[in-house]
Amino acid sequence: MNDTTQTQGTLRSEARIARGALHRLRQDLFVDAFAFRPMPPLEDAKVSRWLAWLPERLRHWMRWLPHLAVGFFSMCVFLAMLTSGSGHGALTGILITGFSGLVAAGPMLTLFRPVGAYWLSLAAFVMSVFAYAGDSSPFASIFGASAAVTFGTHLAVMVLVVLRTRPRLAIEMWLVTFALSAVLTALLGKDPGDLTSAGVFCGVVLVSAAAVRAWREERRQVVETQTVTAEERSRRTLLEERALIARELHDVVAHHMSVIAIQAEAAPYRVENTPPELATSFATIRENAVAALTELRRILGVVRSADPDAFAEGDPEAPQPTLATLDSLLDSVRSAGLNVEAVVTGAPRPLPQGVELSAYRIVQEGLSNALRHSPGAEARVEISYVLGGLGVRIVNGRPSRLAKPSPGAGHGVLGMRERVQMLGGEMTADHTEDGGFEVAAFIPVGSAAGEAATGGQQA
Repeated sequence: MNDTTQTQGTLRSEARIARGALHRLRQDLFVDAFAFRPMPPLEDAKVSRWLAWLPERLRHWMRWLPHLAVGFFSMCVFLAMLTSGSGHGALTGILITGFSGLVAAGPMLTLFRPVGAYWLSLAAFVMSVFAYAGDSSPFASIFGASAAVTFGTHLAVMVLVVLRTRPRLAIEMWLVTFALSAVLTALLGKDPGDLTSAGVFCGVVLVSAAAVRAWREERRQVVETQTVTAEERSRRTLLEERALIARELHDVVAHHMSVIAIQAEAAPYRVENTPPELATSFATIRENAVAALTELRRILGVVRSADPDAFAEGDPEAPQPTLATLDSLLDSVRSAGLNVEAVVTGAPRPLPQGVELSAYRIVQEGLSNALRHSPGAEARVEISYVLGGLGVRIVNGRPSRLAKPSPGAGHGVLGMRERVQMLGGEMTADHTEDGGFEVAAFIPVGSAAGEAATGGQQA
């Protein structure tokens, strides 16, 4: 009883597998078989990588190289068919020309309707099988001589279809083609001859084409995954950098709000007989400043909660660095082995704290990159106080030894650019002609901002 039940279950499983295979065969080869699926040209990046030595205009036309190759192959098939059937009368010549066009149309059709091209090529192959088997047929002399060309063209069509669609079509087309060939051979009562060896050869060719197609598809998916991963990593790094900037600028904003609160609280005591309305206004200003400070601390707590070790490398109570503390940064970098020179041009003047902090971080990140990626090189830091803003330039020379792999996502330039854009400035980062690297940024500073910075420091 158990053996019978197990046998019935096995048969049902096999029946389901067979139905599934037939369903896939129907979906792949019969449903929308002649649907219009044009083959796109090659991507410009691939053409530029393979044929970089060609002129740009010629590289643009090389995108259609696969289409031209298929067209050339179809023309060769057509001429070969005409040559193999030459030397007959006018009616025979017309038939040969028509059949040659039918065979040669198969490869060309793969560029637009790949599955339909298979059926068209299969029809031409079946006609050649009938002609080859029917020795007494009047068409044997017309089509029989070109049977080898027809078979080779049909195999080429199946390979092109596999490369254009999906790998499993290789097995499906192979089964349909050689099952039909075996049936026709049996119905015509002919010796199968080399049918088995031809089937094995075609199977090897189609499986190889399917492997190439599967490899290309896997490679495309890997590239897409790497692209998405890189974009996600850049987005995450950008968010982390913005959170870091928000934590740093909190101290800057909190300082100004504290000054406002203290000045508003002390203002009524500096004037004798302060009107009640003025005292109320100052009290309101102080209350709003204190409320703003409370909200800033609450927001900063939310930002810090996502990164509890944000200040693991430094004291969270320490003041934010400015350009006045740049010498200590340079000394630290020199002690790490980087020979760095600092040049300040223009008349140093007080700048907004946000500008000073961003300029300091840009120099810090630029020198860190030089330490990591250009060991043994010399670096130069230029701070330019110019009319309307601040210029920062960090340039290092060629490394004197091989750089060791360094941890991290490698998005330091992204963070620097985010800081500069936040302040409305511009930044460039690129390799120099001598093999080094240069970071140049300009941060605009208006006159109002400069006056505010001066007033804040005096307060």
